[in-house]
Amino acid sequence: MRAEMDTIKIHDKTFRPYISYGELSAAIDRTAEKINADYKGTKEPVIFICVLNGAMMFMSEMMKRLNFECELVSIKMTSYSGTETTGDVKVPMGLTGSVKGRRVIVFEDIVDSGYTMVALKKLLEEQGASDVRICTMLLKPAALRTDIKLDYVAMEIPNAFIVGFGLDYDELGRNYKDIYVIEQ
Repeated sequence: MRAEMDTIKIHDKTFRPYISYGELSAAIDRTAEKINADYKGTKEPVIFICVLNGAMMFMSEMMKRLNFECELVSIKMTSYSGTETTGDVKVPMGLTGSVKGRRVIVFEDIVDSGYTMVALKKLLEEQGASDVRICTMLLKPAALRTDIKLDYVAMEIPNAFIVGFGLDYDELGRNYKDIYVIEQ
């Protein structure tokens, strides 16, 4: 068993403790309260879209806290190579369900450049979603290169490369419950 919040090594990089699970959990609680207030009294189930693979842990934590009916749909989108965003959004797995005529909340692990969310919002609108809102666990305002509207942001962070709580470095590191930042 690994000691929580010790320095970790993934591939060729070392990461140090950055955001504890407790801090994340408190931010998720606050975000869920806002979403619950906005969707209070909703009659039709809302479609929750989990952006794979990174948002799985965040999505799971949010679903435990939201108190209205939902259906879960997933999509896999990528724009990273190693520690850098390429700006080229790929969709290796499309939507696992229909959004036509439905209200949708997208759950994303992190928004940095914003390119992935712009592409996803356009896709959802093209497929007939009646309302699209975006909820991200983390936002890097300094890295944002688009004017995408984010409806719910759990935490803002500086522009640094991080892993843990669903976030990866070349597919490793997602399983840590805390978030770690790369050592420079």
